[in-house]
Amino acid sequence: MGQLREFKNMDIDWGMAPEDAVTLYLEWGNNSWHSDFQPVRSKNDFSTYFVVNTWNPHPRVFLIRRNSEEAKELACVELPQDLGSRFMASIGNLKGIHKPTPEIRQWLEQEING
Repeated sequence: MGQLREFKNMDIDWGMAPEDAVTLYLEWGNNSWHSDFQPVRSKNDFSTYFVVNTWNPHPRVFLIRRNSEEAKELACVELPQDLGSRFMASIGNLKGIHKPTPEIRQWLEQEING
């Protein structure tokens, strides 16, 4: 898990959901329809956030850094089995890209801060 500790000093946007990132950085107007985020003004504006990817047999968490030009995967870790099982049950075993739950956020913060 040392890989997440590398990002200890990074400013992570815990409130960013995958759908908010798409709306903010890729949709017309570069604006969040919730008005929760400032509009993107240039390619120098970016967000760093976590997503849970459930397309594989075991859920994985990705740390993403996105601006209006690209999204970079900075880190990828598999969720512990028990945490992954609870998460999958909470979303009805749906495949997709999801915002971390409060339980996953707590786990991530522990892993980042060591």
